[in-house]
Parts: sequence; C-alpha cells; structure tokens
Amino acid sequence: MCNLTPWTATVHRLLLILACLLWAGTAPADTLRVVVISDLNGSYGSTRYHPRIDRAVARIIALNPDLVISTGDMVAGQRLPLLSSGEVDDMWRAFHARVSTPLAQAGIPLAVTPGNHDASGYSQFQREREIYANEWRGRKPNLTYLDDTDYPFFYAFRLGGVVFVSLDATTIGPLQDGQAARFKQLTAGEDTVIAFSHLPLWPFAVERETEVIGDPALQQIFREVGLDLHLSGHHHAFYPGWKDGVAFVGQACLGGGPRHLIGSAQKSGHAITLLEISDQEGIRITALEGQDFSSALDWSVLPSRIIFNGTTLTRLDLADTSQSMFFR
Repeated sequence: MCNLTPWTATVHRLLLILACLLWAGTAPADTLRVVVISDLNGSYGSTRYHPRIDRAVARIIALNPDLVISTGDMVAGQRLPLLSSGEVDDMWRAFHARVSTPLAQAGIPLAVTPGNHDASGYSQFQREREIYANEWRGRKPNLTYLDDTDYPFFYAFRLGGVVFVSLDATTIGPLQDGQAARFKQLTAGEDTVIAFSHLPLWPFAVERETEVIGDPALQQIFREVGLDLHLSGHHHAFYPGWKDGVAFVGQACLGGGPRHLIGSAQKSGHAITLLEISDQEGIRITALEGQDFSSALDWSVLPSRIIFNGTTLTRLDLADTSQSMFFR
C-alpha cells in the first residue's frame, strides 16, 4: 500500500466522497428529484413480485428522491371472474411489503394514481376501486395538497414549486367526472405543472394503440395551462415524446409484459424514470435500466417519431423545445 501525504490523502478522500455521491445520483440542493415507477404487477391475482422489484426499490432508496410517483398497475386485479375481496387484500398486502413500506421507512413519499388492474373504472370492478381507496387513504403521504377531495384518484399537490396532478384514467376515452375542467382550474397560472395518469393521452406501444384517453380537447387544455409534462403507464414501454408544446413520457414496466414501441423492432426494457427539476436548468429525464437500474438509456435507440392514426409524437430530444424547460 502506498503512503499518502496529508494533502494527497485529503484529495483522495474527497474524490472517494465525490464518487459515492455520483454513484447515488445526488443532485444539487435546489433540484427536485422524482422517480416514476409503473406496471409492477404480475398475472391476475398474483401476490408474487419479480426480484427486480426489490432491486428497483433498493435503487430508489439509494437515489433518495424527494418523491416517487406510481403511474398505476401496482396489483393484478380486473379479472373476470372477479377476485374475492380477500384475494385483493392479499395483493395489496404483498405490494405494501415490497414497495410502499420500504419507501415509507426511508422517508420517501409515494404518490399513486390508479391503474386498470388496481381500480378499474368499469362498473363491475367497483369493489376493487373501494379497496384501492381504503388502502391508500391510510397511506396518504404528507404533502401540500391543493385538492384532495377525491384522493387517491384525482388530486393535486405542490412540491418544490411544482404542481403535480393525478388524473383518474383507467378506462378508454376522455376523462370522466369533470376532471378536465378541474385540472384546468387548478393549474391555470402555475409555472411548472406535471400531470400523471395510468392511460396515456396518445399511444406509445404496439397492441395498445387504442387503449388511450385520446382526447384532443384535453390536449388543448394541456396547452392552454402550459402543462410541462404528462407521465403515464399502461403501455409498458419508455418513450419521451413531444406534441403541440407538451411533453409526454410513457413509462417502462417493472412487472411482466414489456412491449414494442410503435415503429420499433425491439421490446422496451424494464426501467424506472428519474426526473431532475431545477428552476435554473429545467427538467432532465433519464430512464434507468440494467440489473441494478444504474444505466441510463440512450434515447438514440428509440424511434425518432411515433405515428399512429394521424397523431405524431416526436422524440423529445429531436423536437423544437426551445421555449420549454427540458434538457438532457
């Protein structure tokens, strides 16, 4: 072992500290850091989760974000014939043990939005929606809410100068129950707004092309209020898209069933999404993949555009976002 002078020993220690900070993904103090997870469930009724879920949660805890968002499908309901209440309770117990409780013990708030397998809006799954509501009302994170009347379905909160809005989108077609109007009222005049829902507004993945909100009127509202980013799940494929002044990011799944992006020959990998939001620099979006979710996905491997039925999403790094707050 070499002998270090006091000066070189100090430098060596500082370099080691810096390396550890970089490995953990530590950002500047004024940066809001958010991790997005989605579609963790397995087969109908399953209480089993793939070991990658544990690795993803461990990586999230190492990253120590200010917030984790789930864009739905945390459990595997919406089965016909219907699962019993006991079976649904068992699924949520398993999810909390693997995800919710470790994050809570690490002091990381988890904001959820319902997936179709968690709390489908179709009438025959009303009991699953009631169970979902009961599960999350008891685990409501300590956040500054702007509207929590319908938590954990449609709700809004402010964190670090950013307004986040959960949209209840588990059924195909336009948002129900006046959500679009409420969203517009809540977000008008806000500087930075991020919405999240299970179904995307526009399609990302093969064989999910029609499973979307698909509402041009909602796109117009997004533009009018200056929505910065819409996060969604359900399509099981990561893609950062841009349409008419709004960024749309579809999430990769953590559970089963990765899908092909429209126009891609390869299935999406499993990943988590890291958002780093700063007043000075804007929003950085990184998909973290690999065995321990530490490798950043190279966007150049993704289609330059996703085109379906007259709708085009342009990959975010190729779009004209000069008037937006996005960077990579």
